[in-house]
Amino acid sequence: MTHESVNNRLDFLLQIMQALRAPEGCPWDAAQTPESLTPYILEEACELIEAIEEGSPEHVLDELGDLLLQVVFQAQIFNERSQFDFHDVVAGISKKLVRRHPHVFERENMAGDAMELDRQWEAIKRSESTYNKVCLADHLPDKLPALQRAQKLVAKVCRTDRQSELPGADEAFLKIIQDAKDGTAGQLDEMGLGQALFHLVKLAHLANLDAESALRKLTRKTLCQFESE
Repeated sequence: MTHESVNNRLDFLLQIMQALRAPEGCPWDAAQTPESLTPYILEEACELIEAIEEGSPEHVLDELGDLLLQVVFQAQIFNERSQFDFHDVVAGISKKLVRRHPHVFERENMAGDAMELDRQWEAIKRSESTYNKVCLADHLPDKLPALQRAQKLVAKVCRTDRQSELPGADEAFLKIIQDAKDGTAGQLDEMGLGQALFHLVKLAHLANLDAESALRKLTRKTLCQFESE
């Protein structure tokens, strides 16, 4: 198999994956399962985020390829099980994008401002058969970092009429600040800390900031300071 014999680059990638999984291919690739590959999905996604934040196009290009490989790998395994293939994945996301953007693809359904777009997006998702119309926890994977998961929950709740049900933390937040000033932070309990962090997540949402990204960047900056000493 040569590159020149394949007209489409994506088809070439799919053929490579098929060859790796074939009996005469790579034993490691052939032994993988959807479950065994899940750590790599998270790892590659995190490396891509880091590359984007570094601002290196070459690094982003490389990491995008690594993440695409995980999609192709999973699709190949399920194709071998006669459940779906990569082209079904492409068709599915294409239909979803068109369905969830009627303001783009159906001009008679033009939406107004950003808030109206959010409401329209949520209504469309709730109308889909795979979407849980009741549970706010839907589409909030357990494996998401805690700050990111909390902010997604806040964003979902803010699109509903249940914002008042979000846990309040003003007193707990102010107490943490005061205790830190007094040098008595050791009295802080887990629930109080959780409420304060959730309060910060809500503030991040209102300010259109990403709490996870903000903490990650500050942590990286602080780490660099220590490494430079």
